[in-house]
Amino acid sequence: MSINAVVDVKPFKTMWKIKVKMIRLWKQYSAAGGETIEMVLCDLKGGKIHATVKKELVAQFSPFLIQGESLMLINFSVTHSFGSYRTTNHPYMISFLSTTRVRSCEKLPEGLAGFEPVKYTEVLDGTLKPRLLDVIGQIVEISHIEHINVNGKETEKISLELRNSDDERLPMVLWGKFASDVNEAMQVRDEHSTVLVLRFTKIKVWKEERSVSNAYNISEIGLNPPMIEVGKFIARCYMELIQGKDTCSEGSDAKNNFTNDSNFDKLRTDIPDLWGQHNETNLIAFD
Repeated sequence: MSINAVVDVKPFKTMWKIKVKMIRLWKQYSAAGGETIEMVLCDLKGGKIHATVKKELVAQFSPFLIQGESLMLINFSVTHSFGSYRTTNHPYMISFLSTTRVRSCEKLPEGLAGFEPVKYTEVLDGTLKPRLLDVIGQIVEISHIEHINVNGKETEKISLELRNSDDERLPMVLWGKFASDVNEAMQVRDEHSTVLVLRFTKIKVWKEERSVSNAYNISEIGLNPPMIEVGKFIARCYMELIQGKDTCSEGSDAKNNFTNDSNFDKLRTDIPDLWGQHNETNLIAFD
């Protein structure tokens, strides 16, 4: 049986065979469905699809599902993907059957992460379809942590502003453990030399103003994580600087300048490590 591409998976049969990397895995509870296992899978071509294990099959499959691992999936159900917080663009999603086979296989590339950062303009102008997104940017502003009453429960909140290499800005609001952990991590960092990556983030609209925010236990966040995309982001800012464009610092004073003092030199020095280093990570991941 030949291996199918994720992009080709459709509902008309169950005898599919895909080779994928599990780029995100979490457990989710709802009153209607009980505890389920949710995951995002990515194949070598970059095709991504959401998959779920229903509550009656959780005990059967849980020991074999590990985030970051590569696996072969054979014989599963395919249904339409729906909801406001879809994790991929794929029109369908996978549902495990009791007869689904999970097999280990040779590891797919370490750098295969399915990371697809969106353009800030697409977030702010409302053109994106409802789904969870990836964003990357330099932190240019960060607020003090607040304690807000939400549905009768006190929770932490912190507001940030990100800037991309085109000097566009994107507001971000983090809640709960995301807010408290980032606030603590930033106590020992210079915010103007920190690149933030937020995966599986949702778009929030408040009084017609758009921002991005963490999505419960689905999102993942990293500060200067050793990802190729972070290296490219920093390198792009560096190239624009030496070519005289300097869009990463345009419109900002010396205090906020991405290239000010030692900030840029530190990031520039980190570029070779960010391109090749995967054995040590500053990724802050929340379950």
